Amino acid sequence: MDRRAFLSGTAGLFGAAAALPAFAQQSPMIGGQAEWAQTYDTGTIRSRNIRTSYPILGPATVQALEGAIGVYQQLVSRGGHPPLPSDQRLKLGTRHPNVQALRARLIELGDLSPNVGNSDIFDSFVDGAVKRYQARHGLTPTGDVGVQTFAALNTPAEIRLRQLEMNLVRLRGYPANLGNRYVTVNIPAAYVETVENGQVATRHVAGVGKIDRPSPIMNARIVEVNFHPFWTVPASIIRKDLIPLMQKNPNYLTEQKIRIFNQQGQELQPAQVNWNSDEATRYLFRQDPGGEHNSLGFVRINIPNPHGVYMHDTPANGIFGDDYRFVSSGCVRVQNVREYIYWILQDNPQWTRDAIDEAFRAARRIDARPREPIPVYWTYFTAWATPDGVIQFRDDIYGKDGVGPGAVTQALREGDDRPD
Repeated sequence: MDRRAFLSGTAGLFGAAAALPAFAQQSPMIGGQAEWAQTYDTGTIRSRNIRTSYPILGPATVQALEGAIGVYQQLVSRGGHPPLPSDQRLKLGTRHPNVQALRARLIELGDLSPNVGNSDIFDSFVDGAVKRYQARHGLTPTGDVGVQTFAALNTPAEIRLRQLEMNLVRLRGYPANLGNRYVTVNIPAAYVETVENGQVATRHVAGVGKIDRPSPIMNARIVEVNFHPFWTVPASIIRKDLIPLMQKNPNYLTEQKIRIFNQQGQELQPAQVNWNSDEATRYLFRQDPGGEHNSLGFVRINIPNPHGVYMHDTPANGIFGDDYRFVSSGCVRVQNVREYIYWILQDNPQWTRDAIDEAFRAARRIDARPREPIPVYWTYFTAWATPDGVIQFRDDIYGKDGVGPGAVTQALREGDDRPD
């Protein structure tokens, strides 16, 4: 499929996200809008939030992904693109020869208009293009080009093509009928989306499993919402986290309001446990309810499954502003959880918004159920495309694409792309 046929057949699928320069020169307008202006609004991007009404699990994504593969096949057939020099951090106002190479790359990938010149000055046009590029790669769109952004830009086109092909296989593995109302968690993107009548209703930033404690790929159902839950510490966390923490700070459990119970249900004091042994693994550790300190925050969403994981609120809301959100022991932490709960319970007339707000304010355990269990799909997509103009890429955080370790992940873990 050639680029003109592809873009014509999908109503200008890629626009700012993937149109190649030759096509840009042939047809500068797609659907009445300049291709580099689609989807992204230069100068107004404040976050890397995904903004589209198309759910990632859907026929439109399949078609868009097939088209993206054709575009990248052509890019690879022309030799891909050479690595950009990354010895100089680039940002608005910088004057450096490397800016010209950056401009060429952004034009090649469709994030920058080919009509803005070839200056060695990092101007507002380049700043807007970099922000577009960063947003569709899951990076906070600062406009600064540092280690993380260079790592993404220098990922070979062959690897990007492999990601697209692998993810098309994954996408085709899901049934056509996913339910009228369902939830998707995309683990590499660390995002949650609720879907109703084939369109995204809400989208939430998430925190997901660490590399060594990955969130599972699975299908489950939301059956219950627990307000003000206790948190029972899993055995793996007792061994890996609690024991070392208590060795460093004997007051840790008291500070975190975590109680210890023996097999007879009797409460023990931390001083009664030998923290230099594995004795603690024989006990139950339970954290008192309380959104300000409880690891589950104010609410837990129960999704029975063999992995023992669930979705929940968190008192550590700061993680939602980070690019690297692989922070949990397998469960999924949901940003703006109140809106998520509104959506889950909206079909149950007993649970109006006022009733839900009151349950959040209450100081006691309250359970609520949706009218019908809601399907939830924990998925793994590192590349996808949508008909409204974007190819999205994410790092292969758990190494499932078979393309080698993710350079962006390493940079994110090191925090090297923060503003100067």
